[in-house]
Amino acid sequence: MYKLTVLYGHPTNAEAFEKYYKEKHLPLASTMEGVEKLEVTKLLGTPDGQKADYYRMAEMYFSSVEQMQETMGSPEGQATVNDLSNFATGGVNVIVGITEND
Repeated sequence: MYKLTVLYGHPTNAEAFEKYYKEKHLPLASTMEGVEKLEVTKLLGTPDGQKADYYRMAEMYFSSVEQMQETMGSPEGQATVNDLSNFATGGVNVIVGITEND
């Protein structure tokens, strides 16, 4: 599986981030066709109790790199990407990988 991971930096207002993320962004992301699986994680910290480098992580799984490109290039994919600036005040890093344990 190919995986697109979105790492969200710590927002300036966590409450506003959570409200927008759950009520607007995730429903928008769910309109993208071709996503095999979507996992969202709220990061709690490091094992030794330190603050995590990131606030949240979203992972989208695709059957192929071509499917990922098609999905992300679609109108729904572009709308989801363009929506990030509406709430991700801590910035985002997006990385792509391939899972090796399936």
